[in-house]
Amino acid sequence: MAFSMTAAQAADRLGVKQATLYAYVSRGVLGRGKAVDGRGSLFDPDEVERLALRGRPRRPAGAVDITVESAITEITADSLRFRGLDATRLAVTRTFEEVAELLWTGELPPTRPVPAAQPFPPAGADAPAAWQATPAALAVARAAQAALPAGTLPLERLQVIVPAMAATDSLRLQLDPSAVRAAARSLIAGMADSLPAPSSPGSVPAGQTPATSSAPSSPSSAPSDPGAPIAGRLWSKLCERRPTPELLRALSAALVLLADHELAASTLAARVAASVRADPYAVVGTGLGAMSGALHGGASLGVETLIAAARGPQDVSRVVGELLRRGEKIPGFGHFVYRGGDPRAVALLGLVRRAAPKSGQLAVAEAVLAEVRRKSLPAPNIDFAVATLARVAGMVTGAGEAIFAVARTAGWIAHALEAYAGGGPLRPRAVYTGPPAIIDP
Repeated sequence: MAFSMTAAQAADRLGVKQATLYAYVSRGVLGRGKAVDGRGSLFDPDEVERLALRGRPRRPAGAVDITVESAITEITADSLRFRGLDATRLAVTRTFEEVAELLWTGELPPTRPVPAAQPFPPAGADAPAAWQATPAALAVARAAQAALPAGTLPLERLQVIVPAMAATDSLRLQLDPSAVRAAARSLIAGMADSLPAPSSPGSVPAGQTPATSSAPSSPSSAPSDPGAPIAGRLWSKLCERRPTPELLRALSAALVLLADHELAASTLAARVAASVRADPYAVVGTGLGAMSGALHGGASLGVETLIAAARGPQDVSRVVGELLRRGEKIPGFGHFVYRGGDPRAVALLGLVRRAAPKSGQLAVAEAVLAEVRRKSLPAPNIDFAVATLARVAGMVTGAGEAIFAVARTAGWIAHALEAYAGGGPLRPRAVYTGPPAIIDP
């Protein structure tokens, strides 16, 4: 292959916008371009010409093509980049707060050096004081979610916390970029800090011995440190045990890897809301509603349930078999974009393995992976990796969904900032398939 055609040239030859060109790449219609420093991606002119001669690809039945030009995230068949930077590398070199700022502004904030012997930045090292909610917002949000029934999942609590916080922000419709970013920092911090501390009976599932069992339990009533990184503050609300540095690093990486994923369903919903100038809290609330579906952010809960159902690695075959006999799919595997495997899952599972190599829950997860490989099924995705982290750490049920929601809030805000900056309402058109018009006789 001779990669010599620029994205602009390829799009011009095909008669489409560059956003549509990259949509063709993500759907496998056009081969992935070759990244060249300073020149973007180059494409094979022969392949582009063959596609041009065939005409525009027809959409499969039931599919909807919506393309939006965005400078935030690029997805290829085997990689994920935020503002041109590899997300899997950012996950192990930068904090969630720094990556959020990158998504919002296009620039990484400067960091202070961390001693080589220290595996994770110290509390407050990279989390500026601005990452905290107001006392009024915290009071209202905590009171609102406290009224929910016992056993309410973390994601369902977050769906109450966000609008409660909005009610305390009289300037939430101020949509200048700096104001939106300030609201986002407060909102993300409030989402983590307003969740209840895990109760002793329900924080570690029965029969589980998490890798952190030798660490002392943290007081369930301990207040969150507003100067601590979001990863540490969220951990304290999802797990009653103190984290090892390695597991906390894995959680931080999970937040980075989940921060954005182009126009996933929840992000499209959030962007539509922003396009009509909904405030940042409403944008995030819209995203939370869409991500709760079992085919999106809710998929990790299915994986948690699968791992919890096995008494040990030897029990995995039975559990998977029963799942299939009920006509259900094995959750946490396959991705319609990453045909060769989800790079986010590879990165996060690697961190979990290094953090807790002797974990019984990790052994169960590995047995599930082996069972799926024997059937030549697709590779694991990020939902499987996040659920594995949650089970290995001994987090509360539904922790994976909460990690997803807090992380993806950064991406929803990034897309909202783009939508606020220009253009009118994002208004897709429907293709009418109902009965023809009836003319009165």
